[in-house]
Amino acid sequence: MAHTTANTALLTRQEIWSRELKDVLLDELMAQKYVRWLSEFPDGNTFTIPSIGEATVRDYVENSAVQYDALDTGEFQFSITEYLSSGTYITKQAMQDMYYMSQLVSSFVPKQRRALEEKLETDILALGESGQTATDTNTINGRAHRLIAQGTSNVIDVSDFALAKLALKKANVPMSNMVAVVDPSVGYTLETLTNLVNVSNNPMWEGIVSSGITTGMRFIRNVYGFDVYESNYLASCSDATVDGTTAPPAANAVNLFFSTESSVVPFVGAWRQMPEVDAEYNKDLQREEYVTTARYGLALYRPENMVTVTSNTAV
Repeated sequence: MAHTTANTALLTRQEIWSRELKDVLLDELMAQKYVRWLSEFPDGNTFTIPSIGEATVRDYVENSAVQYDALDTGEFQFSITEYLSSGTYITKQAMQDMYYMSQLVSSFVPKQRRALEEKLETDILALGESGQTATDTNTINGRAHRLIAQGTSNVIDVSDFALAKLALKKANVPMSNMVAVVDPSVGYTLETLTNLVNVSNNPMWEGIVSSGITTGMRFIRNVYGFDVYESNYLASCSDATVDGTTAPPAANAVNLFFSTESSVVPFVGAWRQMPEVDAEYNKDLQREEYVTTARYGLALYRPENMVTVTSNTAV
């Protein structure tokens, strides 16, 4: 008997399944390195750091009593506030029937840890916004540390980098190891500024048009002293105003400018429990359960070493 398409249909696989599982793309995480992680926090959930101010100088009149001034004192507090978990399970029946069971189960713990790390990344970068006073310029030594982008329609402009540098300088922040963490829309905006990418005017920016402004997360050029990195985890501003007068754009990101010099890193944090994995078989529900938990606290430790520029991301 001749074999035809009709009578061989049952012998032909209409769909072939791969042996591998497709995974989602993941971006880089970087914010943990900008945190001063405290180790001298053995118990409790609130940590206090006392602070002292500067001495006062007064004019002295001969043969008169010296005036004595007490140093200003204060304290900084932060608490262990985050208690997070990421849990997954697989039923006994699924383990028996599922072709991809081994690959799936082996991905549980790495994916849970990654989920916690993304939450930590978001929490750290949000401190620039949440650590400042809302609807206020947050002026220190005469310069605002809470700004809205100066470009048309509040998109970022290179002048914003210069303003951030000026504010940090006036606040006595070291002008070394300076970093800007910006939304990817900032990279696009700078890549399309003709006064920057015009090689005849700015030969240091030669190659931007052909290769782009970034390699990985980092800008290939330093901008006014800032090493610039892009991040998808920046906070947005929902306040009525950003700097006390100007309303933020509907779509916005709070870009951060600060020094990473070890003595003045802007963020402080402490782990009460590093990510920890527990796994057990639940006989009542007939399933294997996996959970990763962690506890930590974070705060903006040096507001003088933080300038935020809210920019329009709808570019």
